[in-house]
Amino acid sequence: MALSGRFKIICLCSLLVVLCSCGTSTSQEEQAVVEDSLVWYPGRTFDYRIKFNDLHAKQHKVASAIGLPRPPKDRADAASMRKSLVQITTNDNYIVDSLTHSVPYLIPAAKRELDAIGAEWADILSRNGLPHYRFYVTSVLRTQEDIKYLQRSGNINSVTQSCHCYGTTFDLAYMRYDKVTRTNLYMHEDNLKLVLGQVLLNHQRAGRIYVKYEWKQSCFHITVRE
Repeated sequence: MALSGRFKIICLCSLLVVLCSCGTSTSQEEQAVVEDSLVWYPGRTFDYRIKFNDLHAKQHKVASAIGLPRPPKDRADAASMRKSLVQITTNDNYIVDSLTHSVPYLIPAAKRELDAIGAEWADILSRNGLPHYRFYVTSVLRTQEDIKYLQRSGNINSVTQSCHCYGTTFDLAYMRYDKVTRTNLYMHEDNLKLVLGQVLLNHQRAGRIYVKYEWKQSCFHITVRE
């Protein structure tokens, strides 16, 4: 009987352990649900291809008129033009990506426009009670040498007479974002794309930029106009 009693105690303890474990698992699952709360920007969607269809000829005309006097041949040549350029660096609103075929320099007007886009982007997120994210700048000033490398790699949007060669133009990725706010709230990339798209649409309508939606490269191709 003593042995049987000990056996019952052991079984009862084992049952309690299982029940406690089940309770802990359920609690963790419920906590995980709480920690991942989807939020969204309630702006109206629009067709990016239709709204952002400022073609190369239009962008190149203004780039060659207000940008560098000539496209730099290579990185050394670009360095000799630094007095006409300002460097862009990662900040609170955007990340300068690891550039392989461009250098992080723009003419002052383009730098101001990029910063203004970043400021309006942050303002929209804040006003709507959304977590703060940063967008990515994926291409900036290119040399003629950079253009050749891109063409060899098969980039169909890389043209010899590129607007990027004048320091007036930059690309913003629309499917990559970096979450800054430490919160349980998160947003989908498509909805963040809408926020960025709305900012660019505002600036385009104000006559400040030209925008081309490059869907194969997953970026907005932007040239400052003034």
